[in-house]
Amino acid sequence: AVGADRIANAVAAETFYDAPAIVVDFGTATNIDVIDEDGYYIGGAIAPGIRISMDALAARAAKLASVPLEAPEHAIGRDTEECIKVAAAMAEGLVARMKRELGREDATVIATGGLAGIVADSTDAFDVVDGQLTIKGICEIYRRMQELG
Repeated sequence: AVGADRIANAVAAETFYDAPAIVVDFGTATNIDVIDEDGYYIGGAIAPGIRISMDALAARAAKLASVPLEAPEHAIGRDTEECIKVAAAMAEGLVARMKRELGREDATVIATGGLAGIVADSTDAFDVVDGQLTIKGICEIYRRMQELG
């Protein structure tokens, strides 16, 4: 079973951007979904979202205070606050590995979701930042259903 939001993202990626594609959705959860060169959804990964992860660290680790979500100045954190901010860039590693596994280093990588802009500021892993990808996918699915009658 795959969430409707993930299917909507895959449909939008295939419709509006080049396939193959990797969609990284930075919302409550961080979803990473892969669309192959034929436009088919083939799978992905899911992890706790950045904000949930940061809140959990702040609540459960005595020395980790809650820090604002913003792009880090450095990839190597010099203090606790910078180290937490750097965690947002961990998607880079998964995206690179998925590109290799897909056998397509040229896959279009799309960032979406509420925190996409913040994360995109800290990495060059994304070809596109589209905060409306999910709604575009929902609209495209609706359009296709209307065509079917």
